[in-house]
Amino acid sequence: MSDLFSRRLALLGEHTNLSLLSQCLHGIERECLRVDERGQLALSEHPAALGSALTNGQITTDYSESLLEFITATAVDPSETLAELDRIHRFVYSKLDGEYLWSPSMPGPLPEEEVIPIARYGSSHIGQLKYVYRKGLALRYGKTMQCIAGIHYNFSLPEQLWVVLQESEGDGRSAREYQSSRYIALIRNFRRYSWLLMYLFGASPALDKNFMRGRPHQLQELDADTLYLPYATSLRMSDLGYQSEAQAGLTPCYNDLASYTDSLRQAVGTPYPPYVNIGTKKDGEWLQLNTNILQIENEYYSNIRPKRVTYSGERPIQALMARGVQYVEARCLDINPFLPMGIDLAESRFLDTFLLYCALQDSPQLSNGECGSCSDNFLKVVKDGRRPGLHLQRHGAPVVLQTWAHELLDGIEAISELLDRSQGTDAHGAALQAQRAKIDDASLTPSAQVLAELQKGETFAAFALRQSKRHAEHFRGQPLSAEQQAEFEQAAQRSLQEQAELETHEEGDFDSFAAAYQASILALAV
Repeated sequence: MSDLFSRRLALLGEHTNLSLLSQCLHGIERECLRVDERGQLALSEHPAALGSALTNGQITTDYSESLLEFITATAVDPSETLAELDRIHRFVYSKLDGEYLWSPSMPGPLPEEEVIPIARYGSSHIGQLKYVYRKGLALRYGKTMQCIAGIHYNFSLPEQLWVVLQESEGDGRSAREYQSSRYIALIRNFRRYSWLLMYLFGASPALDKNFMRGRPHQLQELDADTLYLPYATSLRMSDLGYQSEAQAGLTPCYNDLASYTDSLRQAVGTPYPPYVNIGTKKDGEWLQLNTNILQIENEYYSNIRPKRVTYSGERPIQALMARGVQYVEARCLDINPFLPMGIDLAESRFLDTFLLYCALQDSPQLSNGECGSCSDNFLKVVKDGRRPGLHLQRHGAPVVLQTWAHELLDGIEAISELLDRSQGTDAHGAALQAQRAKIDDASLTPSAQVLAELQKGETFAAFALRQSKRHAEHFRGQPLSAEQQAEFEQAAQRSLQEQAELETHEEGDFDSFAAAYQASILALAV
């Protein structure tokens, strides 16, 4: 344990500061595909009973009309966050007619690419922009890849905690600069250590054969319809999942906020020849928002993002540049197909301790060599993480995964003790011990448990559908109270009215709106 880490722990362990640790904020975004009774992708429109995908703040769609996304508010207690996520699931199931929420991250059997429906958001300019952006994603990466689902975990430390740390360290920067730099430092450590999350929580070691669409691969055949790797933890996060040649050179090392925003500003303003050859329109119909490396900042695929709540009409980069980093969004988490919501309280509590460890531990800048080893370690674990004796690279030398994992957990344990003291509980310590057990016994990991089920003779699709129906029974067996149901229905109705008002009062044409949007991108890239 470094001296700086020890000093920070001691400072936050003081009585006057301890309560700050119980004021961290949590939010969850969970994606999931709608499927029919047979596990086939639901080709129906987004259910109107769920409200407008454009304006409903809790229930929307991601890439496809079939890909739901549930969004919680932030709360200081992760049990409240999960309780809200549970209520969203129960409301959605009250409105699904003969459909189910797909239980794992990787999709089941998908129809041909052209059949997969792109999400629609109505006729308003912003609704059309969201649709054209998704058309661009289909053109650039294919629709199949966009059907992968995951969980995003949003986390922030209370601003007063940063003030306490800054004063103790005599840092002369502005409070905003200090807080942003410390969130970027958190992200650097997340890049160093996020392989641990993939080992502990990766839950996609197998996939449906048709996901590959005949592309070459190195997967093994588990059965006629299922491909896998025997020691994989998360094929979703491997090079089989999200991948982009255009983005290959976009790997910010997060040594400061400016270098991160500069790299994205350049990408949203730099033409990419293959996209230029396609163009933005064909026969008067929009194909993509622009022909640059990224259409918008959020197109950049990353395991974690620095975030700031945006004002109306404000771009994410503008918000970061103007007001600094407010929270982080961890994006690499698989949906656990054994859990009704894909995540539970024990995982959430461990994530809190892990992210706090990343925030408080020393975080020297990443050299180019270390950037590469971070990526290599991550990819090695997602494809081979449960292999006995697997070695990773640390400071240029090999280290056994289990050895490094236990050393990390030793440091994280000090965080869990502080969190439990601040909340008068032992829940964080218990969550950490459950992860220690997985380090010592790989069969306890979700990825191993998925393979154990499949090796009983079920295809990936059959297993996933069985779990989906089991989860449906769970939610439908616990309906919302009449009051809770009414609140969701009123919110859905309000969102439909809000979308209608947007469409009624729209001014100008979409081409002019898109041109102004493109001009804002070019202004950022100057």
